[in-house]
Amino acid sequence: MDRSQPIAVVGAGSAGLLLALLLQRQGHAVTLFERSPQLRDEGCGILLVKAGVEAIAAAGIPGLLEELLVAGIPVQRFLFRNLRGDPIETSPAERAAGELPSLLIPRPAILGALAERLAPESFRPGAELVEWQQDEAGVRARFADGSRWQGALLVGADGLFSRVAPALVPQRRLHYLGDRVWRGVVPDGTFCGDGDFIVYARGRGIYANVFDLGRAADGTPLTHWGFFQEEPLPAERQEQRRLLREPVPAAALAKLPADVAGLIAATPAEAVVANWSFDIDPLPRLVQGRVALIGDAGHAMSSSQARGMTAGLEDAVGLAARLADDAPDPAAALQAWEAERLPVVHGYQTRSRQVSARTGRRSPAKTS
Repeated sequence: MDRSQPIAVVGAGSAGLLLALLLQRQGHAVTLFERSPQLRDEGCGILLVKAGVEAIAAAGIPGLLEELLVAGIPVQRFLFRNLRGDPIETSPAERAAGELPSLLIPRPAILGALAERLAPESFRPGAELVEWQQDEAGVRARFADGSRWQGALLVGADGLFSRVAPALVPQRRLHYLGDRVWRGVVPDGTFCGDGDFIVYARGRGIYANVFDLGRAADGTPLTHWGFFQEEPLPAERQEQRRLLREPVPAAALAKLPADVAGLIAATPAEAVVANWSFDIDPLPRLVQGRVALIGDAGHAMSSSQARGMTAGLEDAVGLAARLADDAPDPAAALQAWEAERLPVVHGYQTRSRQVSARTGRRSPAKTS
């Protein structure tokens, strides 16, 4: 396509940042719109599976892979324990010689490494999408601050609560997975180390995980934890938001071994992130004309397979490769990408649901 034609990417998470960066490097006139007033760097630790690390490598951005390998720590073992702390199973994270590892890494390290490579003039913070329309000539978008954009393509990378998706796939609905989830990062080098990923479970239910995050830039050892509490989703959004401001209830922590409970309770409130767990059904399409969805906007899934960020990174690399071609019709490039990508992400979503059904405590339920 003509690289002077403007492209909009909405949402500056990992998928949106990577896509915008790749398009920028290809010479496209790309603008990254983000609702927040600045680039987001919130989040705790994540398990970036090998496929996600391979997507970073495939992006071919000088220094990016090396920076993330330094910022993270290769996962070495998965340890499963009961709620008394007794071992159930230990599985080594096997890796053949020369293979890239799965990484335990702070999410802000990934976002920061991508953001620092993006040209500042390509980034538009404080731009909340209100609506978009398209016709044969292109796409038009309007934002809450009154600004408008017009160009050749618009890509929604704006996550679970996407503003791009409803007009593209009206049947898209969130499905509540049954848990309020807290995550945090705490300075600690004694609880776990050397790339350990620990899961605390009872029966089919996963109650908590704890994993090694290596060391901060100043050398401080870091540990990530996650806690999952099964409960109904309040009908009122105000009550949902209020509950997400609460710490993990003491009665819930009492289900865990004292050392894990102490680690969680000692985490400063500003270092804790809480949310309700959702996924979406596989969508019939990710593309309509000149508009596409990537990442959670198009295929949000449970964390059971640790594929969420990885799938978005793969989306970005594949879509950028299609748009690097010199085909005159940009909409055809989107269609070709969708034909490749849709069965892959449907497979990810299906497997994530299956694993959630085996290890979780509630079947997904539709919500608004």
